[in-house]
Amino acid sequence: MKILALETSAKSVSVAVTEDGVLLAQSYQNRGLTHSVTLMPLLDAMLQSAGLTLDDIGLVAVTHGPGSFTGLRIGVSAAKGLAWAKGLPCCSVSTLAAMAYGVGDFNGLIVGAMDARRQQVYNALFKAENGRIIRLCDDRAVSCEYVAQELRDAYPSENDILIVGDGAELLYKHLQAFGIPCRMASPLHRYQSAAGAALAAEALAAQGRLCSAQELQPVYLRLSQAERERLAKGLPLTAE
Repeated sequence: MKILALETSAKSVSVAVTEDGVLLAQSYQNRGLTHSVTLMPLLDAMLQSAGLTLDDIGLVAVTHGPGSFTGLRIGVSAAKGLAWAKGLPCCSVSTLAAMAYGVGDFNGLIVGAMDARRQQVYNALFKAENGRIIRLCDDRAVSCEYVAQELRDAYPSENDILIVGDGAELLYKHLQAFGIPCRMASPLHRYQSAAGAALAAEALAAQGRLCSAQELQPVYLRLSQAERERLAKGLPLTAE
């Protein structure tokens, strides 16, 4: 089954098609341009150059978060539209899981770290074993100190730790301060991509963890700044 994946959770935007663990086509752009303008032309060009159409696709996958609120909405909305038009099933993929699957050849502990601002990172831990990615915890928004303490206390004998994500450098400094041996993935493999999302979707599909286009929703992990400001003023999250 061919899987079409979309990734719009941060500055870059990418699309990919995989089949049985093999990357068939991919297109990536990191120019900081608006995803609402770049995503669909990128997708159309990739499918056309690969000799594919939506009729060849069996599943639509998209990273649901964490990440940019606007970027996630664009990606999820596009996936909904594509799947709905063809009656295709969908797969909702964690951005952090997509990063982990992007470094699937690594053996050891994978630490996802996206800069969440406010002295926090969006984080999840994964174990990579001979091409298998095993999730060790849920996605969460936590401090770098929290991650460092958890690695020191729960994984004291783990000597091969790889950090991925745009918060890798930030977390790396904290882990070094705690005396935790680790390294950052190379810039080429450090960030999320649609190819990683498609590979993660293959694993989820094998477990039957699919959904309909209607069920696709972004997962932000925490409230937006506007919502936090409303709560601080004692106002409801939505206008009455």
